Amino acid sequence: MSGTPHHNASDIPRDSWVDQYAPAPVRPYARLMRLDRPIGTWLLLLPGWWALAIAETPGHWPNFFWVALFGIGAVLMRGAGCVINDLFDRDFDAQVARTADRPLASGAIRVRAALIFLTALLLVSLGILVQFNIFAMAIGALSLALVVPYPLMKRITWWPQAWLGLTFNWGALLGWAVVQGSLEPAAFVLYAGGFFWTLGYDTIYAHQDKEDDALVGIKSTARLLGANSRPWIAGFYAVCLVLLALSGWMVDMSWPYWIGLAIGAAHLIWQTATIDFDDPKDCLKKFKANRDFGLIIFAAAIAARALA
Repeated sequence: MSGTPHHNASDIPRDSWVDQYAPAPVRPYARLMRLDRPIGTWLLLLPGWWALAIAETPGHWPNFFWVALFGIGAVLMRGAGCVINDLFDRDFDAQVARTADRPLASGAIRVRAALIFLTALLLVSLGILVQFNIFAMAIGALSLALVVPYPLMKRITWWPQAWLGLTFNWGALLGWAVVQGSLEPAAFVLYAGGFFWTLGYDTIYAHQDKEDDALVGIKSTARLLGANSRPWIAGFYAVCLVLLALSGWMVDMSWPYWIGLAIGAAHLIWQTATIDFDDPKDCLKKFKANRDFGLIIFAAAIAARALA
């Protein structure tokens, strides 16, 4: 695969708000953070929002100041994760049509500038983290042990999606710690549910790149599972739903949660049954649809607590 950018294949949106409104010097950094592609931020954020709602006392709404802080933190930490990922992968990215014109792979941002930018993102994220209790601060700081090694996983294991699952769902533990100041068994069950959700949706995502990944030696569950991906994804999603149900049962969630979980289950069944693994556009569509699943669970959890 040539290192020359192929704009038709690029994953960078054309004529996005970044191109239309951001000053020219800012645009490469906005693209480096994936601000023009918010789906990753949503998927990182939603398990934390689940926990903020589910761990709340029955009869109460979630603390919407915390909800807002989690939103800002997710933008910053997803951006930091993207910088780390692109620093590690810049040589690989230059060989793949979908990623060849990313800012670091194309040379639009130099390594030193990216490192300075990463430091700034982490410092601002720390400023958000210190708004919470000490236990939650410790839980949040531990997430860096997962964020930093993630880009290396696709080189050493066929299951990098599992490491992403551990990383992207850490917000479930953080959200629980913010509300309760401790971690109950239900928090770990919720975290595990998010883990299997990520295994499903990121396997779908990886099917976009399976041909390029094979050429450059990148491993993924999409390549590992191949033609058997559909039943595996169905299994991942089924375990996710069982664990979300178990977590809700453990903390006595009221009836709206179970209605939301049923709607969410129908959504995941639709994804699994209709996806075309050989159509990258359909893979991206189904991957992005997981934001809707996450919002369904969040809305159901809010209603369940508020109406208890």
